[in-house]
Amino acid sequence: MALGKYSRVDNRRSASSYCSTVTIVVFVALCLVGVWMMTSSSVVPVQNVDVGQENKSEVKEQVSETNEGNNNRQFEDNPGDLPEDATKGDNNEGATQVEEKPEVKTEEKVEEKTEDGAKTETEDGVSKTEEGESKVENDESNSEDGEKKSDGDNEKKNDSGEGDNEKKSDDDNEKKTENSDEIKDAEKENIQIDEKVEKTDKDQDNEKSENGQTVNQTSNEVFPSVAQTELLNETATQNGSWSTQSTESKNEKEAQRSSDQQTDYNWKLCNSTAGPDFIPCLDNLQAIRSLHSTKHYEHRERHCPEEPPTCLLPLPEGYKRPIEWPMSREKIWYHNVPHTKLAQVKGHQNWVKVTGEYLTFPGGGTQFKHGALHYIDWLQESVSDIAWGKRSRVILDVGCGVASFGGYQFDRDVLTMSFAPKDEHEAQVQFALERGIPAISAVMGTQRLPYPSKVFDVVHCARCRVPWHIEGGKLLLELNRVLRPGGFFVWSATPVYQKKREDVEIWEAMKELTKKICWEVVSINKDTINAVGAAIYRKPTTNECYEQRSQNEPPICDKSDDPNAAWKVPLQACLHKVPVDASERGSQWPEQWPSRLDKVPYWLLSSQTGAYGKPAPEDFAADYEHWKRVVNKSYLTGMGINWSSVRNVMDMRSVYGGFAAALKDLKVWVMNIVTIDSPDTLPIIYERGLFGMYHDWCESFSAYPRSYDLLHADHLFSQLKKRCSLVAVVAEVDRILRPEGKLIVRDNVETINELESMLKSMQWEVRMTYSKDKEGLLCVQKSMWRPKESETVKYAIA
Repeated sequence: MALGKYSRVDNRRSASSYCSTVTIVVFVALCLVGVWMMTSSSVVPVQNVDVGQENKSEVKEQVSETNEGNNNRQFEDNPGDLPEDATKGDNNEGATQVEEKPEVKTEEKVEEKTEDGAKTETEDGVSKTEEGESKVENDESNSEDGEKKSDGDNEKKNDSGEGDNEKKSDDDNEKKTENSDEIKDAEKENIQIDEKVEKTDKDQDNEKSENGQTVNQTSNEVFPSVAQTELLNETATQNGSWSTQSTESKNEKEAQRSSDQQTDYNWKLCNSTAGPDFIPCLDNLQAIRSLHSTKHYEHRERHCPEEPPTCLLPLPEGYKRPIEWPMSREKIWYHNVPHTKLAQVKGHQNWVKVTGEYLTFPGGGTQFKHGALHYIDWLQESVSDIAWGKRSRVILDVGCGVASFGGYQFDRDVLTMSFAPKDEHEAQVQFALERGIPAISAVMGTQRLPYPSKVFDVVHCARCRVPWHIEGGKLLLELNRVLRPGGFFVWSATPVYQKKREDVEIWEAMKELTKKICWEVVSINKDTINAVGAAIYRKPTTNECYEQRSQNEPPICDKSDDPNAAWKVPLQACLHKVPVDASERGSQWPEQWPSRLDKVPYWLLSSQTGAYGKPAPEDFAADYEHWKRVVNKSYLTGMGINWSSVRNVMDMRSVYGGFAAALKDLKVWVMNIVTIDSPDTLPIIYERGLFGMYHDWCESFSAYPRSYDLLHADHLFSQLKKRCSLVAVVAEVDRILRPEGKLIVRDNVETINELESMLKSMQWEVRMTYSKDKEGLLCVQKSMWRPKESETVKYAIA
């Protein structure tokens, strides 16, 4: 019994020992598993780094393949096929950085603070920083299919192998993903990103996160939203997770300069005798007083100050937004151009009248009291070959008055460059511009007009008060220079139809002079309704007449004399020969309008290198296609511009006139400026049936203040910074742009940031801005704000 009892006790002990053993084994196994899991998790990020690198390479390959498929398309706010000058400005580094994600910067409305303290501003779900743009490297959140992985995807994350760039896992900081199907569709269809930001459109297809950031971008937007993308590598160096001291110091210096730029501008009002109508290069009274003679209208020519003004002009009291075209052709607000002298002097000739709060324009002139349209049609009846709007497209109107002749030529599809001096006919050019008619303040004095040779189809002078016949016909020979071979000179003046002694003497002198320069008298006719007459001459198309003259008077210009040189070149009393080589410009008449607009000029040869580096004909075509896409996909629809309120437009740095050509269907006119330090492509612009002039933006433009509704500057300001004051250029932009007018700038990001800071200091409204591949776009609107403090412009005080 005892043995049996003890036997049962031993059995219980054996079972208890077994359970303990199992428990210990399980515990040890769990510990081993835990240790293994901990060891595995520490190894995974290292493996994931390799995966990230593989994904990065795959993404690069996909982007490269997509761009290779699109290499025949133009830059539409992303580098495309246009040469570097079109997209990079002064940066001549490699072609494009298509493997890098875009640097992004957009209009700011809501300000937030980023982790590093930089101020982030957002609008419509896209963001930018004040110091620059968000930078996204290729090693950020890469995936094989282009999908961005968030922390909530249960995917393994990359800590860069060093543990310095740890990712946050808080729910409120989860990174949002883009719709991969839309991205795939966009890649398949080769859809390029349009620069399109609509401030007021609330019905976009983009999904918004709770904090307002865009999470689902479509192919019609300006750029993919990357503001919410986690930055895995915040440096631009190749030194792992650490930036170099050089990079850190450089960034800090740039940040300090950027901060200084935002506080250094202290704008003041210009105090001058001309007041709100101040034109610095024409109102330099100090220079005018020092002239030795005014016999040749030297006092009406440009006399620019050594240092251009950096102050802003006051607005006329009671200034209002200008009346829109075409109503503006008939009437303007009196308070916008509060001058009545011309109405008193020329009111009986139907130039302008004061009618309550308006100045009205009956459409008359000294030579067409009963309306410009009748006069225009009468001229064509006199010489049918004039063919307004077909053969004759671009004309020059000398001594234009209030430019009613040019204003009504729009009804005949004719573009008129009108000019008149700033003289006793008070504000005549200002009236023209306020009406929406192209005009500049200029005079035929001692220097050539700022136009190339052989570009105007017709030159018109209606009582323009220019003494053509004196001093060897020097002034008429200047018209001969700019008139196209085979073009017409229309002279409607009293010597043609009146028999007063002075008129008869002038007529006889003009008969002799026009014969010497081989102009053919095509018509001498009288308008019975307006009781005026006009003589119409045609310029020769060959040199036969010149060679057969008995006397070489006026002489043929020297071969060294370049007829296209027109910037501050003194006039000479000589004749330029007519080009006869079939491949030379001026030897053939252009295509009829509108065919000439998009046709490559016959004298652009494939052996010539264009402004962007391609063969000239290809360069021309590529430029036109580029601007058509930019205008149609961005400017017309993506900037919130009401184009019905836009009439007077200036392209401040035009090349082939592609921007102006792309606006051909709108009721606008574009003044194309070819800067004096750019390739001389202005003859090409005229050949297309457009117009423009030469100018140096380090000086004031020859236009009255508040003349333009929209200014467009493509890679202009970055070039100007090298040789003149950018502050003075911006002050000039403010001078010629109307309040509530728009400025569109395309330039490098550094210049865009500097301009944006400057314009904000003038309280201009930033409508849209973005950057990509170190290139930027800025659209701003001028405000009515004027400084309270003033400064006296000493040289402009009477």
